[in-house]
Amino acid sequence: MHVMILHCTPEASERAIVAAGGRTKEDFFSSALKSRDKSVETFTLKSADGEKLPQGMALTDFDGVVITGSPLSTYEDTPVVRSQIDLARDIFEAGIPSFGSCYGLQLMTTALGGSVHLNPKGREIGIARNIMLNDAGRAHAMYRGKAPAFSAFCSHQDEVSALPEGSTLLASNAVSDVQAAEITRGEKSFWGVQYHPEFDFEMIAILIDRQPERHIKEGLARSPEDVKAIVADYHALNAGASRADLAWRYGLQDDVLADEVRQAEFGNWLASKVKPYAAGRR
Repeated sequence: MHVMILHCTPEASERAIVAAGGRTKEDFFSSALKSRDKSVETFTLKSADGEKLPQGMALTDFDGVVITGSPLSTYEDTPVVRSQIDLARDIFEAGIPSFGSCYGLQLMTTALGGSVHLNPKGREIGIARNIMLNDAGRAHAMYRGKAPAFSAFCSHQDEVSALPEGSTLLASNAVSDVQAAEITRGEKSFWGVQYHPEFDFEMIAILIDRQPERHIKEGLARSPEDVKAIVADYHALNAGASRADLAWRYGLQDDVLADEVRQAEFGNWLASKVKPYAAGRR
């Protein structure tokens, strides 16, 4: 299966994450997809830096597209954002199965006529709690192997305010009404989530550590020392050793701790959408 990673983060922004010991979004998505199905081959298009498909390559060469997160906002009227919106629309109209997390959901929503805004409830950072599947979500193929209520890694301040035509809401929580949705029009399909099933504790630790003052201002910690303690705990959780004490302290279960549960959405998308699409093209 040939899957494009539509990389939506400017290289300059990602460079700072990597310098702090983090991984690139390309690495996160490639690893997550290949861990769910070893037959996946990925190609990355860095759309935020103006990269175009190489000569002789077309969107229709791919069996699926995943759209990454980004520090950009889809309501920004800039050449980069306009170009990404147009590309997302082209992907959908070409009938290629697509999946987006965070900005990826917001980008496809905007491309297909929905809307995104700055969340009036504030930022959701770290772990999104109590994401609840509705009736459609509990019956949906994306959520095979997931509990009706679960937690997930997250980092966003924007949210979908109105879904486009052909959408089905799948999940919500107290912070964002749209935590997951499917957009279908005929045979065309997009699955999107507001959270980050591809992330790990290391990434969350780095994101929190980059803005300690904001964490305190938002009431998520009381002091710089509190932030340092949270960051240290998340680094420890990422180290691989069993830390039942930290899991208990933060109320963590397999929906966050176990890769196969946390990333079930990717495996389900590959099995339900990408693999059949690829088989039909061969």
